[in-house]
Amino acid sequence: MPKLNRKLWGWALYYWANHSYQTAIITVFFPIFFKQYWFSNAPVTLSTYWLGVADSLANLVVVLTAPVLGAIADRGSKKKRFLISSAFLGALMAIALYFVAKDDWQLAVAFYVMGCIGYYWGNIFADSMVLTVAEPGKLDMTSAKGYFAGYLGGGLFLLLGVAMSLKPELFGIVDKATAVRLICVLTGIWWLVFSLPLLFWVPEPGEKKEPIGLGTAVRSGFGQLTETLKHIRRYRPVYLFLVAYWVYIDGVGTIIQMAVDYGKSIGFDTPTLIAAVLMVQFIGVPAAIMFGRIGERIGPRNGILIGLAVYVVVCVFGAVMHHALEFFILAALVGLVQGGVQLLSRSYYARLVPHERAGEFFGFYNMLGDSAAVIGPFLMGFVSRATGNPRLSILSVIVLFAVGAVLLLRVPRDQATGASHG
Repeated sequence: MPKLNRKLWGWALYYWANHSYQTAIITVFFPIFFKQYWFSNAPVTLSTYWLGVADSLANLVVVLTAPVLGAIADRGSKKKRFLISSAFLGALMAIALYFVAKDDWQLAVAFYVMGCIGYYWGNIFADSMVLTVAEPGKLDMTSAKGYFAGYLGGGLFLLLGVAMSLKPELFGIVDKATAVRLICVLTGIWWLVFSLPLLFWVPEPGEKKEPIGLGTAVRSGFGQLTETLKHIRRYRPVYLFLVAYWVYIDGVGTIIQMAVDYGKSIGFDTPTLIAAVLMVQFIGVPAAIMFGRIGERIGPRNGILIGLAVYVVVCVFGAVMHHALEFFILAALVGLVQGGVQLLSRSYYARLVPHERAGEFFGFYNMLGDSAAVIGPFLMGFVSRATGNPRLSILSVIVLFAVGAVLLLRVPRDQATGASHG
């Protein structure tokens, strides 16, 4: 294998590795098992509340720590070391879930939150390494290969998890509860093993620099964040877009993280929920290509607005559905627009940012995207607990899509902002 390909695929395989946690733990098995095993004696509205708090807390920690970690990594040329450390944290916490006893929900939440933090931290460092592994002029295709590896690896691992959880006897496992706990262990092992190519094949980005202490890193990180915010405010279209993006991508992240918990709360069985997630996973890849073409024809902003409109329909329909077929229809709709909204958001933002500050501005954009779902999960949990009706919780997410769409309409249509100081 040529050296350049080793770098590229070593990096892409990290997304193959860590998407096992995203699909198996965050999206499917933790929400289901939390209700059935770790918090089995609680009303569904209460378990939804605490799951929402856990997701929001993990994302909030990432938002607050990303600037500091970025400063340490950038100043010390230790992006890869921090990425592997983050992966180790997440994988270790996934394995630790195996040892959590029935109805010990506080410990389950603690391990889950720390695992999510490791996952999101790792994504921030992996995303920042794309410039290191991409060939000249191949940035978009390199990014696409990372997405492809993530979707495929996460989907295949989820298929394994589904087989184990539904037919544990085929794997010599005594019951379904033990199967799910073993899936947590396999998630951690999968994550660590497939991170090894990155460790050995991908060089540390950047030149060697003198390491900095924690206090200096804190000052440097938040100082850089302050400077970036000042620069962003000078470009009004960029500023307006980022506010809109922060709101609506929170809604997208909330649907990803809370959909299975919501389905469980309103009475759908585990096989239905897992099958729906698999639909989303595998529909997402060709749908992203379709939305890319939509963006080319009618512009990325209009494509994003179409996606947000579909999400509103999903929320409304989701509040009144009762049958498994309806849930599969909603899953297909989400699969059609999930990747499209993310893809077009990135390409629209690329049209807006000034070229001379693209790296700096995209660093901030990635921080927002990788820490999505701070408000939405808490909002769903709060509404569910306050009203005693989990069906009303999904309607609360409409606020994020609606406000995000209104703010997006204030952004100038597909124009560069190199001279558009606000």
